[in-house]
Formats: sequence, structure tokens, C-alpha cells
Amino acid sequence: MGTFQNRGPRPAAHATLNERSREIFRQIVENYLATGEPVGSRNLARVLPMHLSPASIRNVMSDLEHAGLIYAPHTSAGRLPTETGLRFFVDAVLEVGHVADEERERIELEMRAASSDRSVEAILAQATQVLSGLSRGAGVVLTTKVNARLRQIEFVRLGPRRGLVVLVSDDGNVENRLLDLPEDLPSSALVEAANFLNARIRGRTLAELRRDVASQRAAIQRELDAITARLVEAGLAVAGGSGETRQLIVRGQANLLEDVTVGEDLERMRLLFADLETQKDVIDLLSRAEEGDGVRIYIGSENKLFSLSGSSTIAAPFRDAEERIIGVVGVIGPTRLNYSRIIPMVDYTAKVVSELFRQR
Repeated sequence: MGTFQNRGPRPAAHATLNERSREIFRQIVENYLATGEPVGSRNLARVLPMHLSPASIRNVMSDLEHAGLIYAPHTSAGRLPTETGLRFFVDAVLEVGHVADEERERIELEMRAASSDRSVEAILAQATQVLSGLSRGAGVVLTTKVNARLRQIEFVRLGPRRGLVVLVSDDGNVENRLLDLPEDLPSSALVEAANFLNARIRGRTLAELRRDVASQRAAIQRELDAITARLVEAGLAVAGGSGETRQLIVRGQANLLEDVTVGEDLERMRLLFADLETQKDVIDLLSRAEEGDGVRIYIGSENKLFSLSGSSTIAAPFRDAEERIIGVVGVIGPTRLNYSRIIPMVDYTAKVVSELFRQR
């Protein structure tokens, strides 16, 4: 099991929880994660491993409430964890296990089947699909299109001053980029520029090719005439400017409606769906998980995007054959996600994606 990185401060009161308080707090949170319902002192007295009267439990619950870890949603005696309480639970109480054998087999089987055609998009789409299916949340992947390995580049004239840069990636994807051409550019320059670049591609990404060409500017000017050299640089600039866009894939939003009832829960899901439609903000959130190793966990208002819908995000980075982080894979869902199960699941899926990219 990989590491996961904590988010959010811990009030000093959390460190003073004794065994009895910690066990009562754990039972309250686990009941919430399982049912979404508040639990009261009488029900707790029946499930606690130690013998405590309901009155004693209420005293502990009062202390936990004062510490900001739980709250009463109504005037009843039942309590639910606060977002601060959930963060403390994930950081200090939760025991993160391993991926179950059947889940591990399903992840590997589905991911390797998707990789059979060597399509980057197929691998990433399947990662979201398998995570949404196993977690019953929304599976998400964020990556950069510039990470695709190139197979071929061509220049095509559209008119006297207009042309196309055609990029063909190893997985068969084709992208076209408009390019301004000098009016007197001979057709031979288009062929010569394409030949020059194709001789240097050798499975490189667009970013790598641009760096290589920039470092060989003097050699290019010796090998090519001035107008063809300018065409090479202009073509890479146009392709690179659009090729570095972020790609977001989201699957399984319908899963989020399965356990929702009318009223407050339904409104939170409506807000979550609206958040997921705001792709730029989702991309900004997931980009933070690319900043280091391990699983990142964001709970509720810890991220501005999902503060109103009260949602959680669990995400882990994946790498390419050169061990560079090139994207993240994760799950978005309600704050009562099954963290102990989904954290290792996301971590393992990211590792499988990384391994598939190493084999490409």
C-alpha cells in the first residue's frame, strides 16, 4: 500500500483523545460512513467493546462535540462527524488496508484488456470506468495531451497562405492544427520540413521534440534553408500551443444518485453535478495531486470547488516510462465514501496505469 498525504490542520484537542473517546468517535464515524445516519448513546452502548452507560457515553460525546469532531444535526441525541472530524478520522484513526483480491483482479483484467490496442485514451477511460464501478462514485482521470508519443508529422497546404500541421500519435490519434504560411512558400519546403521532423521523432512526445529542435537551432539552419527552418519552428509552435491542453475524463456520475433521498442529499448531489460540469475547477483541484507521491485526500470544504456539495476527492498520480508524473486518477463522491477501501483501490489503479504506460 502506498502513502497518502494528509490535508488540513489538526486541533490540539484531537491529540488528547483517550482510548474510550477514540472508540466512541470511531463508532460514530463508521456508522455515518455505512448508513449516513446519526447515532445516539443508547445504540453506541450496545456496540462498544467496553461497558459504558448511555450517560457516560453522552458525556464523552459532549467532549467530542466541544472539540469540533462531531455535531448534532437535529435536537435529537444522535451525532454525526464534522468535516474536521472526518479529516481527523482519515489521518489518525482509519486503518487503511490492502485491495481485496477480487478487486485487484478486476482492475488488472479490465485495464490490461483496454491496453490491448495500445490506445492512451482507452487505458485512461477504462481507469475511470473501473474505479466508478468499484467505488460507486465518479471515476476521474486528468492528464496532458502533450504526453502522447508521436509517430508522424505532416504539413499540408490548404491555400496560398494557409496550411495544416497533422500530428499522428503512436495510438493512432490524429490532430490537425491550422498554420499560417508565407505566400511564396514552395511545396518542397513542406515536404522537407516534415522529413526533417519525422527523422527525429522516434516515439518522442511533442514537448520532447520541441526541446530537441530548440537545442539544435544552429544545426537546423545549416541543414535547411531559411524558409524551411522557419516552417519547422512555426509548425512546432502551433502544435505545441494547443497540444498542452489538459484532458479530463469523468465516468459514473449516475452512481452518485443511487443512495440519495429527497431533500438535502438531493440538493447536494445537484450541486456536485454542477461542480463536475465546471471542468476548469475540477482540473485545478486534481492538478494538486500531481505535486508529489502518494494518495491525496480532500474532504468537503477543504477544497473550494466541492465546499457546497460536501464531497470528497481521493486521487493518486501515475507516471510514464521515464517515471515522470503525467496525470492523476481518482474518485469523487460524497464525504461518506468508504475511505479504507477506496484509498488503496485508487493507489493500486494508479500503479497499474503507470505500469501499462511503461510497457508502451
